[in-house]
Amino acid sequence: MTRRHAFTGSPYEAQFGFARAVREGNRIIVAGTGPVEDDGSSTTGDAAAQAERCCVLILRAIEELGGSADDVVRTRMLLTDPADQDPVGAVHARFFGEARPAATMAGIAWLCRPEWKVEMEAEALLGMPPSR
Repeated sequence: MTRRHAFTGSPYEAQFGFARAVREGNRIIVAGTGPVEDDGSSTTGDAAAQAERCCVLILRAIEELGGSADDVVRTRMLLTDPADQDPVGAVHARFFGEARPAATMAGIAWLCRPEWKVEMEAEALLGMPPSR
């Protein structure tokens, strides 16, 4: 299989030279995804609203490359404020709770834009039966 890429139109994809997601074989790796709207602006609102946007963009890229939320095996949530862990975790659970991926939530000092409160990453493995 040829390597495939997905793009969301974030201004950082062209500026920094990366794809939103890359599929190689049955593996999809989604880059750090900030709360960027289709017009390039930042998603307004609290950390939960921003996490929602991150998850929508992540799933859009995974689906474009042939996967689904059920294929997600690893996520990372980067927060600028530890007080946001519960609302961001709740959003994560809504999107990925059925898949039960290995997940990391970490506090960091800053993200690409000062108004961002959260950034997320994901990895998916296609064709793996669930082991629930």
